[in-house]
Amino acid sequence: MLDQRMRALLQPVWEPAATRLARLGVTADVLTALGLVLGLAAAGAAAARWWGWALALWLVSRTADGLDGAVARVARSASDRGGFLDIVADFTVYGAFVVGCAVGRPDARLALLVLLLTYYVNGTAFLAFSSVVERRRHDTALADERSFVFARGLAEGTETILAHALLVAFPAAMAVIAWAFAGVVAITVVQRVRLAVRVLADGDGAGHRGTSR
Repeated sequence: MLDQRMRALLQPVWEPAATRLARLGVTADVLTALGLVLGLAAAGAAAARWWGWALALWLVSRTADGLDGAVARVARSASDRGGFLDIVADFTVYGAFVVGCAVGRPDARLALLVLLLTYYVNGTAFLAFSSVVERRRHDTALADERSFVFARGLAEGTETILAHALLVAFPAAMAVIAWAFAGVVAITVVQRVRLAVRVLADGDGAGHRGTSR
């Protein structure tokens, strides 16, 4: 919901920083890897109940993740390979962070498990929709400069970063935060499925197709 606005808000900061990094020889792949390592470190800190470190590492990790695409554009090195590596790193970090929180706060494990399930379903809907839209070459306003077509919804990257930050900033309320955000992600799943059904129904005269095709 907030991603588009956040990208526009951060662009005046992102672009100069990306330009400096590119001139220093820092590549988008390096930043993707850095975001992954720091994100996993944040998950480990959460598992150890080092909440302050978990929060700091998480925010720095997501900053590196936000800069990799900007560096790729500035250096004109954007590629499908880079986009693929970035999304795999993101999904790994998001899942690992929830697992780390579950280890650190056993009393919140059920809520975090349900949150992880909603991530799984939401990620499936997002990637399946992006893949089919790309294959069919839909002329859609959903596309932007990123490698994948992101169907907008209530919970996007910005909201997820904030929710994870809140989990470790207020560990005593972790279960409540996890339940609440699981509900937000579930609503996003419904939004994306409805959008996919509507968009993909246009010109779909062949009926349902199996996943093997």
